[in-house]
Amino acid sequence: MALPLSILDLAIIGEGETAADSLAGSVALAQRAEDLGYRRVWYAEHHNMPSIASSATSVLIAHVAAHTRTIRLGAGGVMLPNHSPLTIAEQFGTLETLHPGRIDLGLGRAPGSDQQTLRALRRTPSSADSFPQDVLELQGYLAGESRIPGVDATPGKGTNVPLYILGSSLFGAQLAAALGLPYAFASHFAPTALEEAVALYRRDFKPSAQLDRPYVIAALNVIAADTSEEAQEQFLASKRLRVSRFLGRGGTFTTEEADMILESPAGQQIVQMARYSAVGDPAEVKDYVNRFAEHAGADELIVAFSAPDRKAGLRSAELLAEAHGL
Repeated sequence: MALPLSILDLAIIGEGETAADSLAGSVALAQRAEDLGYRRVWYAEHHNMPSIASSATSVLIAHVAAHTRTIRLGAGGVMLPNHSPLTIAEQFGTLETLHPGRIDLGLGRAPGSDQQTLRALRRTPSSADSFPQDVLELQGYLAGESRIPGVDATPGKGTNVPLYILGSSLFGAQLAAALGLPYAFASHFAPTALEEAVALYRRDFKPSAQLDRPYVIAALNVIAADTSEEAQEQFLASKRLRVSRFLGRGGTFTTEEADMILESPAGQQIVQMARYSAVGDPAEVKDYVNRFAEHAGADELIVAFSAPDRKAGLRSAELLAEAHGL
């Protein structure tokens, strides 16, 4: 049986698009993913980013769930220190109540934005310190075993929405292992600690009521096209877009400027973020995906389609599903 494939939809607002265009594209991608046999689609919480439309993650999940039938949907992830555990339990308990058996809750501890936005969220630099305790509090609400006497999540209590710990360092691996939760590693943009984190997680895993053995989801970028040349052209275009997104300060660069920046130390750092990228025709992408899965020791892969436009991203999803045997 082919390794399960899932999708991380970054809800990108493309050049010349509106947030409404992006959200409509997320619905279309989830519907196509459902038809193609992908296991789940996740959306990540980001704030104050003009090119990403998934800031209100639970609202986006609700909208997509209302326009799909069977595919699992979830957060990949909610940045829990930005919220109270009770609020997240109520939101995702509501989602699970409306769409039983289809909702996932991935949890991270990063701000998901810059320092100014952190202040706007009423979050302090020390908010992340209580992440492990907040995960346990949230888990208690969803299991109907509240850790705060007299306080329950309604909806939420007894829904047992499955939790996943997200990470890009050893901290998340240690926490997921200690709590007996599935672990999703953000190797699509933070590749450095992948092998060490997965090894630590598998070594130290303690079974829990949710999970009896380790379960690793590893992320990678995918650009699949009908020809290798076309895929490489899309990959170069996507790297140029990343330059504008990360270094443009709200502006854009010409092709020549972007290529010059890509040769600089700052540009090379952006290139290294995408170290794990399957780029090519269907056969090449299939081969890379299989090798990456083995390298990562993954039980499931979650892919970010990083083609420079929505139509090409959908084509990547179709080609990958066919090549992988979904």
